[in-house]
Amino acid sequence: MDKSILITGGAGFVGSSLSLKLKESYPQYRVCAFDNLRRRGSELNLDRLKTNGVEFIHGDTRNPEDFGSLPRIDLIIDASAEPSVMAGISGASDYAINSNLVGTINCLNFATRNSSDLIFLSTSRVYPIEKIEQINFVEDETRFSITPDQTIPGISINGISESFPLDGYRSIYGATKLCSELLIEEYNNFYGLRTVANRFGVVTGPWQMGRVDQGVVVYWLAKHFWGGPLSYVGYGGAGKQIRDILHINDLFRLIDFQIHNIDKVNNQVFNVGGGTKTTVSLLELTLLCSKITGNKIPVGSIPETRPADIRIYATDNAKVSKATGWEPTIGIERILDDIYEWIVDHHTKLENILE
Repeated sequence: MDKSILITGGAGFVGSSLSLKLKESYPQYRVCAFDNLRRRGSELNLDRLKTNGVEFIHGDTRNPEDFGSLPRIDLIIDASAEPSVMAGISGASDYAINSNLVGTINCLNFATRNSSDLIFLSTSRVYPIEKIEQINFVEDETRFSITPDQTIPGISINGISESFPLDGYRSIYGATKLCSELLIEEYNNFYGLRTVANRFGVVTGPWQMGRVDQGVVVYWLAKHFWGGPLSYVGYGGAGKQIRDILHINDLFRLIDFQIHNIDKVNNQVFNVGGGTKTTVSLLELTLLCSKITGNKIPVGSIPETRPADIRIYATDNAKVSKATGWEPTIGIERILDDIYEWIVDHHTKLENILE
């Protein structure tokens, strides 16, 4: 059966990747990428979208009138966001709030008018900073590691699950995403929308325009390719803080399942990430980037921890795996190899953006 799918943030990294993979997998579908092109580098995706049959619509989720010209839509993937944790912390929070919360409200209202399903791309940053910083850990030679002896619910050696506490501050970015999740549940129950929310951790892969505050894996590898500077910031400046990494192709496999099995995941919230098998510290990431690029660059050390940073995050995928059968399959070295090949193939276009 043919579908009409709208991806907000459709020229961004995640949005464009999903748009292209959907069109490749289901050429009979109408796939529309909706984006305001605010993020530097997103313009590079326009030719890729057009060439592969994805319709681009220049619009802004913050503006409800921009939804007026959209075609009939069966399903919305809300991938539009100001994704930086630092956004709004030092002031100027308006864009983060309007983009991440008001934008979702406009998507929900459009979905209600059109009886569209909605898949929401949320974030692991909905979990409060103070609680994450209370996770028991051990300091190893190259990383911090979660220990088995935990006193907070929802945390184990398998990572953070959906039962982790939500009380506490989390950043403007995380707060807007959590508010969006709450409103999505209301629309699901009172307006009959079929919805699902996915709390993603670090997602990466080719065509991510990485920055130090968002897209750090691409940013780190690009600095090794073109030359520094880089610094380990916080927690003593040793680079031992860890995250789990999810390849965009693994993300797509889950979204593909949810699109076509929405009743099985309706009104659910899932933690989604690479899991403990793909955790990597900044120090370990430096060693891997040096190995892949053949370049060894100096990395500075800034002991002071930045506001809103966290020592450890790893995703417990048990709930989503049980509900869908999905598990991540792509390891950290393969992830870095894919990004490196992309940088090499497109280094002329990318140099002024990633350098």
